[in-house]
Amino acid sequence: MHSGIHSNKKCHALLPTAGTGSRLGGELPKQFQLLAGKPMVSHALEAFKASPQIQSIWIGVSPGFIENPILQTIAETVSGIHVVPTGGPTRQETVRNTLAAMLKAGIPHDDWILVHDAARPGITPALINKLISSVQASNSGGILAVPLADTLKQADLDSVVAGNIPRSEKTIPREHLWQAQTPQMFGLKQLHDALESAIRLEADVTDEASAIELTGARPLLIEGAARNFKVTHPADWDLMQLLLSSSAK
Repeated sequence: MHSGIHSNKKCHALLPTAGTGSRLGGELPKQFQLLAGKPMVSHALEAFKASPQIQSIWIGVSPGFIENPILQTIAETVSGIHVVPTGGPTRQETVRNTLAAMLKAGIPHDDWILVHDAARPGITPALINKLISSVQASNSGGILAVPLADTLKQADLDSVVAGNIPRSEKTIPREHLWQAQTPQMFGLKQLHDALESAIRLEADVTDEASAIELTGARPLLIEGAARNFKVTHPADWDLMQLLLSSSAK
């Protein structure tokens, strides 16, 4: 099912939201907790909704969470999203299962899929459009990422294993190092098969690009933005709350 003309390929967003967000605490998984007045995932959903190239938005949730009333609230505020019970024990299984549901729903094999972390609510339509236009121009997949600015230190393994305060053993050159962000944009069938293979091989896959890299492909690195950071710890939550509240003014 190859169109031959890459401009005909449509773009779709996929947000895996089956995680528990345990490091942050709270009753609900972190992606559904209220941040700057709305569930955290809603900020990203609204950015995709405001991006004209995005044809459809899919959210993969844990099967046991599908009846949660907060999903109904989100669906009412951001219309036209597909919530599917495709959550698995790991992120890559949730993404693979959701991609399978999209294939089953008849989305063309070579349409573009933008996988995005619900815990990155600082994403903007401008960043989404920057990724789409760069990837479409080259017709090969790519991700948002930022070049590392900080000096990197490698800790002495013995001090870490012993449970002591770690000691710096050496400095890692950072010239060619980038910090991966999301969205990560690849062809639907290409990404599904890459994840399927990585899961079968029990490979250490931490994002979509690492599964694609295992196939020998080399995803583009499109420069993202500092505001698109991942909310993991309570301090991140406070910083994002400030950022989103000031953006809304």
